[in-house]
Amino acid sequence: MTDGELDLEAILAGLHEPVPEGHRAGLIALSGRPNVGKSTLLNRIVGEKVAIVTDVPGTTRNTIRGVLTRPDAQLVFLDTPGLAKPRTLLARRLNDLVRDTWASVDLIVFIVDVAAGVGRGDTFLAGELAGVDTPVVAVANKADLVGDRTRMLPELDRLSRLLGEGRSFADIVPVSAETGDNVDRLVDVLVGHLPESPRLLPPDQVSDQPERQLAAEILREQLIARTFDELPHSIAVTVDEVRPDEDREDLVHVDAVIHVERDSQKGIVIGRKGETLKAAASDARREMEALLGAKVFLRTHVRVAKEWQRDPKQLGRLGY
Repeated sequence: MTDGELDLEAILAGLHEPVPEGHRAGLIALSGRPNVGKSTLLNRIVGEKVAIVTDVPGTTRNTIRGVLTRPDAQLVFLDTPGLAKPRTLLARRLNDLVRDTWASVDLIVFIVDVAAGVGRGDTFLAGELAGVDTPVVAVANKADLVGDRTRMLPELDRLSRLLGEGRSFADIVPVSAETGDNVDRLVDVLVGHLPESPRLLPPDQVSDQPERQLAAEILREQLIARTFDELPHSIAVTVDEVRPDEDREDLVHVDAVIHVERDSQKGIVIGRKGETLKAAASDARREMEALLGAKVFLRTHVRVAKEWQRDPKQLGRLGY
């Protein structure tokens, strides 16, 4: 089976396995302003890394599906980008993606960084959610950083009133995605708001991202970690091919292209004597090996795609 090709027989077999009476399943959108911990929470719930995690706001660009399957329920998560001021065509397309996702799911999880406090960005996003018919569960993330209960209660009260008059959250759950505290209870709460339904996906599936996309995101995460002061949002990564070696069964070749917007950024990505790119590629290769279960030969190229965030044709070629 080639990269990204679906095993239809396995999917059909998984869907038709008997499920207990009262089984629940549904699509859940994770939403919140940038850098509140959406990807960290998704990875924590699923139990595997299916979304990149950085300290840079706005690094989630694709709707990433993570799946948690329990005997009584299956939760299919969509990790959406944070809504942002549409300064570029890319930002406008990502905002449209968020709103389309909200309208097509069974439940929305609205995540707030309670340690930083409920802010203007949270208020703006809640105002957008107030016009959506889909039920919304609020999550007060980073609760472990608050410490003092007397500080937590006012923030939870502010959060409870964000949707405005006539609309309330289906539930409010404080958690720490970083430590895992109270995440199991959050999952139970989410299950309670899903419709009764058989599984939507095979029970052993944790993501529907093809290997090429996962490999590209792994490399982008490592590059962002090393260039976040200079050009995190100007980096895009595509993987042309993930292919087995013709002679070695334990070796996989990954051909990746790193796209930047200007010639000057190319030097930043490569670094002095190639050190930045070499370090990023080395750490990314180790993650890819864990993902693919084989040794990885990673080949990288850096190309300039001038002002790609504002160019419709280039955005399309890069998958946005």
